[in-house]
Amino acid sequence: MGINLPLIWAIIILFGIMMYVIMDGFDLGIGILYPFFPDKDERDVMMNTVAPVWDGNETWLVLGGAGLLAAFPLAYSVVLSALYLPLILMLVGLIFRGVAFEFRFKARDHERHLWDKAFIGGSILATFFQGVALGAYINGFPVANRAYAGGAFDWLSAFSVFTGVGLVVAYALLGSTWLIMKTEGALQQRAFQLTRRLAWTLLAVIAIISVWTPLSDQAIARRWFSMPNLFWFAPVPVLVLTATYLLMQAVNRKAHVAPFLCTLALIFLGYSGLGISVWPNIIPPSITIWEASSPPQSQGFALVGALLIIPVILMYTVWSYYVFRGKVRHGEGYH
Repeated sequence: MGINLPLIWAIIILFGIMMYVIMDGFDLGIGILYPFFPDKDERDVMMNTVAPVWDGNETWLVLGGAGLLAAFPLAYSVVLSALYLPLILMLVGLIFRGVAFEFRFKARDHERHLWDKAFIGGSILATFFQGVALGAYINGFPVANRAYAGGAFDWLSAFSVFTGVGLVVAYALLGSTWLIMKTEGALQQRAFQLTRRLAWTLLAVIAIISVWTPLSDQAIARRWFSMPNLFWFAPVPVLVLTATYLLMQAVNRKAHVAPFLCTLALIFLGYSGLGISVWPNIIPPSITIWEASSPPQSQGFALVGALLIIPVILMYTVWSYYVFRGKVRHGEGYH
């Protein structure tokens, strides 16, 4: 039996996207939460908690996109053709956020509010359109003659807008629990308060999407509720409730690290549930990873590079977080 290269590449791409969601999610969440922290000194501390690592986090997004192009060119062409508008708007948001990181600390006092607004707007814009793209992806794309056959605005639907709002809530929760872990004093206490509200809101979002998705797609409903799949997938919602309970318990006892870890578990479970809904299709609703894959020679060649570069990315990511570990206080930080 030969090596299943499409499956290996699907795992690599899923891993890269998951790492991006986790690692860029909390720094986008910091921007989303900025309006709840109007004090300049608190905003300085918030930005300094992520300033040393935010740009490295986006390496995982590049890895996922490059892997998709190398291993599944059909999926790359269809997905980008279908989602070019939301993806462009996402990139615009990331650009505004990135510029705000550097310019805010160098701006005069009367100009700083402009970069604060750019940071807030860029974070919300990027997150919302990532969620919109996710919702449109779950809904699926029409394909004819190995090309996208839909319209320019087919991505826009009630479901995709809701997933956009839901991702804003998820990233905000990642941001608030990150602040609990990295800050102290009044800022941390306000993050505890926000985390309680955001956790219940995210649980409601997960519940609505979990009901909405199978009701709108019979194939997804069959995948979740037919036997023996029901037996294997039933633990997922149970684990979501368990992770939420542990998160609230950690917040109630004022733990510093546990809330962030519980939120990571929630995000992972939500990501897994969405993966179960579409697997093994890489272009929903009907084109599988094997049907969309590039020739084995191309996948094998690219895999050699991926197996060399991924450990390097992991090592410098771990090292950067280790170097900048610990609490961030006013007057100290990256800038």
